[in-house]
Amino acid sequence: MLQNIPSPKTACLLIIGNEILSGRTQDANTRTLALALNQHGIRLLEVRIIPDIEDHIIKTVTTCRESFDFVFTSGGIGPTHDDITAACIAQAFNVSLVKHLPSFSALEKHFGTERFNPARQRMAYLPEGATPIANPVSVAPGFTIGNVHVMAGVPKIFTAMIEELIPTLPQGTALSMTGWHANGLREGDLAAGLTAIQEHFPQLDIGSYPYDHPKNGKGVALIVKGYHAEQVKNAAQALHDLIIAQGQTPQEGEP
Repeated sequence: MLQNIPSPKTACLLIIGNEILSGRTQDANTRTLALALNQHGIRLLEVRIIPDIEDHIIKTVTTCRESFDFVFTSGGIGPTHDDITAACIAQAFNVSLVKHLPSFSALEKHFGTERFNPARQRMAYLPEGATPIANPVSVAPGFTIGNVHVMAGVPKIFTAMIEELIPTLPQGTALSMTGWHANGLREGDLAAGLTAIQEHFPQLDIGSYPYDHPKNGKGVALIVKGYHAEQVKNAAQALHDLIIAQGQTPQEGEP
């Protein structure tokens, strides 16, 4: 029965950086994290973009770590003056920022003694009690403290840290996702039928997504997602039948 489907653990992503909010830089990490969590059975429930402002970071981290099972952050752990995430996380947990000797040694070896200046040395300072997240790309670690996982904002490094981190987290049932699309479908025509299907499967996420492709034409994709594979399969069949009822030919997946 639907009511017996266990709810997945929840996660929030905090994207930290003035460059995102100004439009200078486009976020590329949300999708990376969402896909990894989907496969691991953790639901990314919320994403927030916040500035490099100390009080804002501390308050947001404090609120989110009490509201979600996992909090992930990206951005603000580099060597420059605006990289304040680590210090803010330490304040949020009411601990000191301390030199992590293994990270310090690894960074010194990576850069060489002459190039390992005070700015680069900052990257070896973690909140007291934090566990490093390995960075196979550029050595400077992320870290975990409590249920907060702090990672770099550079997409290549963020992805590498995610690959190191996610397998260490408690695993749930992976997200199932499937659906159909058909040229000629119109949302206004199928809305009532789609509402009825959603009401029959209240714990699944059912969405309609219009498309207009130069080669594939215009239509609508109907996608269902959830953490109970059999229910997702049944709902997908209902979507298939709804498309048939509209006089169109269902095609599996998205266009």
